[in-house]
Amino acid sequence: MSSKTSIWLAFFLNLSFSVVEFIFGGIFNSSAVLADAVHDLGDALAIGLSACLETISNRQEDKRYTLGYKRFSLLGAMLTALILLTGSVMMLLENIPRLLSPQPVNYQGMLWLGVIAILINLLASLIVRKGRTKNEAILTLHFLEDILGWLAVILVAGVLYVTDWYFLDPLLSLLISSFILWKAIPRFWSTLKIFLDAVPEGVETAELEKELAALANVKSVNQLSIWSMDGLENDAIVHLCLEDWSQMVETKDAVRHLLRDRGVHNITIEVDASQSNHAQHKRRITALEQNHGHHH
Repeated sequence: MSSKTSIWLAFFLNLSFSVVEFIFGGIFNSSAVLADAVHDLGDALAIGLSACLETISNRQEDKRYTLGYKRFSLLGAMLTALILLTGSVMMLLENIPRLLSPQPVNYQGMLWLGVIAILINLLASLIVRKGRTKNEAILTLHFLEDILGWLAVILVAGVLYVTDWYFLDPLLSLLISSFILWKAIPRFWSTLKIFLDAVPEGVETAELEKELAALANVKSVNQLSIWSMDGLENDAIVHLCLEDWSQMVETKDAVRHLLRDRGVHNITIEVDASQSNHAQHKRRITALEQNHGHHH
């Protein structure tokens, strides 16, 4: 099975099961099941949006998008994070009062739904387990995480079989919602920073400027701008002043080598010669032009 097919299959499994969870979470009066439904819906949208927008992001730049379409791959991540944040906050606000005044839940229904959920997640993880892409690796982790969540639901249902501790259901819902927030907030923030053209994580511009300035033939670093279009590949614009104009090609190669070692791959380099060197270069060009004129 191709990676594209397995990802779409994972999307449909997540989406259809999240709808089942919403329906039966309401019937069983279980806020823990509803919280997991929010989680699964967010994950389904993440899978679907990333599959769609990843296709768009692979298009070549054109007259409408001269920098390319890579930002589209971030759009799905931001929308999904917002959906997860909104759903989790709503679940928290709904379940704090329920924790203070617990209501009876259908623990038998929760138990059977938990068993079915684990079987579905095991099937889905087997489908994508052999995949080699990053998407498939992340999906495998997601399904394993879901299995652990449903084991917790089954455990609560088992406890409710022998006790009337109905507060465990809203408590589990609060824990699931808090866990989703804990994961979604950093993801949203890191994606937002990429959208705002912040320096990519792991790149120290001050240190990099010092290293560039220390290169042979570099008199000064006038500009160093680093950003990322998609959070995967880093871009840079470097403006340098050179000591010796004749060594420009070698200096540019040294700059590219240094930046690529630091994780920057799309590089634009602008250079100026120092004033004295620039004057010599101008005189050399004038002399060449004069000689050329004498030949004619």
